[in-house]
Amino acid sequence: MSEPLGRLLTALGERTDYDAVSQCSRCGYCEQACPTYVATGREAYSPRGRNQLVRLMLEGKLEDPAAAEEALSTCLLCGACTTACYGKVATPDLVLEGRRSLRVRPHWLVRRLSRLMIESPGTLARLLKLGYLFKRLGLSRLGRPLLRAAGLPVLAAMDEHVDEAPRRLLDEELDALRAPGEGSAWSYFAPCGPRYLFPRVGAATWRALTALLGRGRFLENSCCGLLANNYGELEDARELARRNIVRAEAAGAGQIVGDCSSCVAFLKSYPQLFLGPSDAEWRSRAEAFAARVRDAVEVYGEEAGRLPLGDDSATVVYHDSCRALNGQGLKEEPRRAVKSCSGSCYREMPDAGVCCGGAGAFAFVHEELSDEILKRKVGGAASVQARVVVTSATSCLIQLARGFRKYYPEARVLHVSEFVAGALHDRHGT
Repeated sequence: MSEPLGRLLTALGERTDYDAVSQCSRCGYCEQACPTYVATGREAYSPRGRNQLVRLMLEGKLEDPAAAEEALSTCLLCGACTTACYGKVATPDLVLEGRRSLRVRPHWLVRRLSRLMIESPGTLARLLKLGYLFKRLGLSRLGRPLLRAAGLPVLAAMDEHVDEAPRRLLDEELDALRAPGEGSAWSYFAPCGPRYLFPRVGAATWRALTALLGRGRFLENSCCGLLANNYGELEDARELARRNIVRAEAAGAGQIVGDCSSCVAFLKSYPQLFLGPSDAEWRSRAEAFAARVRDAVEVYGEEAGRLPLGDDSATVVYHDSCRALNGQGLKEEPRRAVKSCSGSCYREMPDAGVCCGGAGAFAFVHEELSDEILKRKVGGAASVQARVVVTSATSCLIQLARGFRKYYPEARVLHVSEFVAGALHDRHGT
């Protein structure tokens, strides 16, 4: 478990943790924007409540660490509070700093997964393919009681609620899609979600970007480090960041495009990992790297005028990924792309910008709270009789698919890349 960063990059510039949390005036304007507060009505589950806990920790006045751990662990890190806040208090980053200060070690499985991503991603890929084989054969269902008995209920819940079991991972898919002598107008950064769980999304991104931008390059990157960062393994996150920065520098100039908004938002935040007095060189390199990073939905929004109308006549809505909307400020860009491909079939969904309750492993660790938040999202889709819900993050794809199976089977969820690539194929056959 790493020490807290101690300093954060905020809307007011670089600040110590204490200066950053002191910007919270406890006005309460953030509360109705916070999904966990709306679902529970508990002050400790509100942004200002969590900021107050962090401040008490920094002042050495925290009397009940267990209560603080519960309040901080139930934060979705969605960033809606910061978007709603007049002072743009960096509550998600402060919550992460609070978790690190509590010195609660992440589950051994998270630590092991983080190390595999650094030391042996090939081993991770082989283990996942073996697991997917068991799932397709129906054997993983039999193992759920064993996983729960072994203290791994999160894995059992993931197996129960995630239907995906791809036969080929993204690296294999791209081997078949990439043309010899590929160009370098852009580089594709493959987040772990598309790479290991949703290769169909990564393949769609490659096809769509190639059609819109010309030939690109697969960066063959490491994990972005978001998992390690969020679960307290900052040194692992820094190591992964350095590897990706070096790989991007070696690839040459040009934009770097990723297709999971959560991971892309983290890539853009790399400079925050290098705020120490001895990190000046890496901070400069991280800033140059972050300036090149683009979310795929940014590209689709800019190219919306070239996107053809798809042939789907069903009602289409867009669900904002929290890290696209709140983490990157991307609201109109994805909508321009989706509207271009759906035309008069597009509807604006109520509460489109409210978190769906996915948030990585949150949905499996805090199932009841996550489900309460999910019901609100599914209700918004049902209220406009949506049949296709488009989004841009791995957690959202998992959570919404689960919600529609359970509460509203008339709808299906697609990644923006799949929606755009489908429209391009309908028009051009590419």
